[in-house]
Amino acid sequence: MATAPKPQLPLFYKDLLPLDSRVHGDFKVSPFADASFLANTHAIPLTVDEFVDAQRVYPIVFTAGENPLPIALMGLNEGVNAFISENGKLEAGLYVPAYVRRYPFILAKLNKDSDDMSLCFDPESGVIGKNEEGQALFEPATDGGEAKPTEYTQGVLEFCSRFEQSGQRTRAFLEELKKLNLLRDGRMDITRRDMPDTPFSYTGFQMVDEEKLRELPTDALENLNKSGMLMLMHAQLFSMNLMRNVFERQNALGKIPMPNSGTPAVPNGTI
Repeated sequence: MATAPKPQLPLFYKDLLPLDSRVHGDFKVSPFADASFLANTHAIPLTVDEFVDAQRVYPIVFTAGENPLPIALMGLNEGVNAFISENGKLEAGLYVPAYVRRYPFILAKLNKDSDDMSLCFDPESGVIGKNEEGQALFEPATDGGEAKPTEYTQGVLEFCSRFEQSGQRTRAFLEELKKLNLLRDGRMDITRRDMPDTPFSYTGFQMVDEEKLRELPTDALENLNKSGMLMLMHAQLFSMNLMRNVFERQNALGKIPMPNSGTPAVPNGTI
């Protein structure tokens, strides 16, 4: 049976298998009991289609390096998620990034020489298998025919396809940022009320350069506005005000490292 190539698995995924009616015809998927699979993850990949919703809850930054990616910060330090409760539940009412909602499914290439993508899943997720309860992935085969995907599985495929399309729009946005040289190294200094003279410094990320954005020629700004990219840049800048909110959440959990040791370590890879 073909397997998805996995030299470097995406965040959360421990293994990948292509969904196959001949092998998984009687498999069901159950909902996650909690959000423990992301409890130790502070940086979640984000697409530009999510900026407006995500910027109300999380700081949005870009990874460092020549190939930046947008991420939502659910914590300011590696291994700390400030939005997960002690019982492993994600706080109710929050916007949940599509990358999280997609798991444990994903579209992946089975053949590196082909652009075709297949719906795959993580068999180590603990929610897909011969479960007694849950959503069936395939309709029972009749008259010796092949089992057909259920409406649920078709919905998963559509969601994953839309996510890939969002990824393409995200890459186009990032190319425009690089072309206009609108990214700069970011830094955020935050002080605790009981330590006003000792700042906690966070670096290791990039953000939109507001000064360079203001200095762009009028025609360039008009083009960015018409394409919707200017709104995305403003959303990123506005979201930076939430860095302190996340800091306070971590502080309340007792998970603030010593000053000047907090550098957001961000995941590598592609959306």
